[in-house]
Amino acid sequence: MALPAYAMGRASFPELYERILVAPIFRPWVEDLLERAGARTGARLLDLACGTGIVARLARTRVGASGRVVGVDLSAPMLEEARRHAPDVEWREGDACRLPLDEAFDAVVCQQGFQFFPDKPAAAREIRRVLAREGRAVIATWCSLQESPCYREAHAVAERHLGPVADARFGLDAEALERHLSSAGLRILKMETLRKTLRFDDPTAFLRMNAMALVGMSGKALDDAARERMVAAIAADSAAAAAPYLDGGRLAFEAATSVATATA
Repeated sequence: MALPAYAMGRASFPELYERILVAPIFRPWVEDLLERAGARTGARLLDLACGTGIVARLARTRVGASGRVVGVDLSAPMLEEARRHAPDVEWREGDACRLPLDEAFDAVVCQQGFQFFPDKPAAAREIRRVLAREGRAVIATWCSLQESPCYREAHAVAERHLGPVADARFGLDAEALERHLSSAGLRILKMETLRKTLRFDDPTAFLRMNAMALVGMSGKALDDAARERMVAAIAADSAAAAAPYLDGGRLAFEAATSVATATA
């Protein structure tokens, strides 16, 4: 359930992320990723770049009391939100390019985080290092903007206000992902493109969050008041661009992600 509009200004970013984005954007793919990772009873699983922890939370029910789930993220505030939802998961603050881990995992899952790592070869080597023999790594990164039309059109709206914006969310293609993993010594078992229809009960809240992300990635030097005005203007104009994707008051559009399944 999304936060009401009047409360968005008072909520922290991790709370907004969890309440507005996790269920419609990230939750729909998790079971597919866990199945590919072989998350079973007793397994040891690492949720890398875990954010507020949706992968780890669902993995916990799969591995059971005999298994172990660890979530790692660079952001302490995101981990605080994750801990609030699942205190029984082991949450650790750390850099994916230099993991604070000495143990091995049967499965490493990274959902929509790898494209943001500043040193992707190092992150791939760290995944290889902590992956147990015959373990599986499953890495998902969004396909290009061309394959996610509503995002593409909102991006065009933002660029009319901001100028060119490099959207890092969609900045790593499948070939580059495969190359990074292979170079680290991981054997690619399968490269896939998965597509799903994402559904948002509160289109206004989603469009505002998306505008916030785009303004942040633009690199524009704005004070707080100017940033707020820019976000509001982009969100308002994005509503017209998103109108074709409205379905009974809900926003619904297709998105595509590349999924690499690899082993040590």
